[in-house]
Amino acid sequence: MSEMRGTEGDRVAGAVGLPCDLWYFARKSMQRTLIVTPTYNEIENLGAFVDRVRKALPEAHMLIVDDNSPDGTGALADGIAAKDDHVKVMHRAGKLGLGTAYLQAFTRGVAEGYERFIEMDADMSHDPKYLASFVQAFDDGYDVVVGSRNVDGGAVEGWGLGRHIMSKGGSLYSRSVLGLPVKDLTTGYKAFTRRALDTIDLTRVRSNGYSFQIEMTFRASLAGLKIKEVPIVFVDRTKGQSKMSRKIFAEAIAVVWRLRADAILGRL
Repeated sequence: MSEMRGTEGDRVAGAVGLPCDLWYFARKSMQRTLIVTPTYNEIENLGAFVDRVRKALPEAHMLIVDDNSPDGTGALADGIAAKDDHVKVMHRAGKLGLGTAYLQAFTRGVAEGYERFIEMDADMSHDPKYLASFVQAFDDGYDVVVGSRNVDGGAVEGWGLGRHIMSKGGSLYSRSVLGLPVKDLTTGYKAFTRRALDTIDLTRVRSNGYSFQIEMTFRASLAGLKIKEVPIVFVDRTKGQSKMSRKIFAEAIAVVWRLRADAILGRL
């Protein structure tokens, strides 16, 4: 494929008011990107969230995966999509789990030709200002980008002591059992290239809840994919109800041993 340098590049660059070289490098960061956002009862947050994401990365498309939210989030998403051709909505019959939401969205996105996939929560805890760091990591050749609260520059605001212990302890425990260098295994602010998803093989991913995040990173690491942690400051939601619970956390930790055993036995 032509890189659109020279005469054609000058023509297109001039049309958008950019020098040819700047236009060329900008295009490198404009590979088709899909931002996937699962929702359940996020009507208080969704509108502002979509607006901030669209301003931060206007060339990207968004796919909202709504699990038949009783509060009308799905209808709100449809209204947003009707006014913005960069926003799409996938409706599901009920609350079917975080992992299956991402797997279905990724599968659809791959079929539609997207090259980069970014996971984001709609509750405003994932600040769109960090999207530039994700894009830069992709441009630098990384396959998986992890928005990390546990590296220098990363942090959490608004959590109590118990939630801090649960999150950091869960990541440390999972890292120890699985032998992973990634410091934040439970973050939901994460991104994959098309190559990473093809290598991981989505049909083999079995986890559904928050353990989905651990399994995806583990599979990526085992496959030798290049993983980059970029610092983020996670700000706890101020509207709506958190979906995290001790039960969900315990299930995620239990999955770690299943992943370890499957890896040893060659079943991943």
